[in-house]
Amino acid sequence: MKVIAFAATNHSKSINKQLVDYAASLLTKVDVEIIDLNDFELPLYGQDKEEELGHPKLAKAFIEEIANSDGIIISFAEHNGSYTVVYKNIFYWCSRIEPKVYQKKPMVLLATSPGSMGASSVLATAVQSAPYFDGVVKASLSIPSFFDKFDSEKQKLKHEELDEKLRDAVSHLDHLK
Repeated sequence: MKVIAFAATNHSKSINKQLVDYAASLLTKVDVEIIDLNDFELPLYGQDKEEELGHPKLAKAFIEEIANSDGIIISFAEHNGSYTVVYKNIFYWCSRIEPKVYQKKPMVLLATSPGSMGASSVLATAVQSAPYFDGVVKASLSIPSFFDKFDSEKQKLKHEELDEKLRDAVSHLDHLK
């Protein structure tokens, strides 16, 4: 069994990358592949660009990563209350190749931010929209006030209640068959 995990951002020092790395480390019964969206940099999607280029190899490679997985963990960064441009762009390209992007994969959706809302707006959007793209959301969790709740030196949550909730959330993917 293989789970893919990624932060929906291209920021190299993203707190969502730290969160998704930690969440992935909690899985003990499946193999986990951490994906970096920087490895799938694509031109800005537009119909004219699609007519010119067709479907880029990197978009096909990303949708193949999903196809070859048994589950997905995504940690969403929030930009102005919504998805980051890099995530939205790769999602657009992938949806042109395979409209049901998530391909019936079980998913754990996460989000965090430095603020008290924990990127809950983008997380709510992701949870609501995933089923339209054949995502099977098993759990979701927002981590507010990241710098107060996460030990960056130890790379783990130091807030016990949230750590327990995260462990429970990802456990849904540790029991894939």
